[in-house]
Amino acid sequence: MASPHRPGLRVTAGVTIPESELSWRFSRSSGPGGQGVNTADSRVELSWDAAGSAALSPHQRERVLDRLSGRLVRGVLTIAASEHRAQLRNRDAARERLASIVADALRPPAAARRATKPTRGAKERRLSEKQRRTDIKQLRRRPID
Repeated sequence: MASPHRPGLRVTAGVTIPESELSWRFSRSSGPGGQGVNTADSRVELSWDAAGSAALSPHQRERVLDRLSGRLVRGVLTIAASEHRAQLRNRDAARERLASIVADALRPPAAARRATKPTRGAKERRLSEKQRRTDIKQLRRRPID
């Protein structure tokens, strides 16, 4: 169901998932909508085959499959949206959620933190604070004669 004004789902500046790779399923939703819930198929499921996608380079595919391994079923990522009463709004919500999940998975890992030692001043401040607390607690004790 490709529409002319949406050539694909833009994930990042370099990655756009073609509309042909997205498959939609609609069903009846629970939640808000009153009697309309019983008649309208407003719940949306958006599926995307990450393992077989042509939108990703082999390196990107490997990263996505690794990072999203807990969410994928046979390489397919499925997003469900039923928070809105209108099917169109749920479709937009599912598209946005898919784009943000894939963008997060594509983001390069953060640089590892380099361990550093505390400065001499920091050590002195810590020890003097410990000594101050010791003195305060000493004053609370019963005097020894």
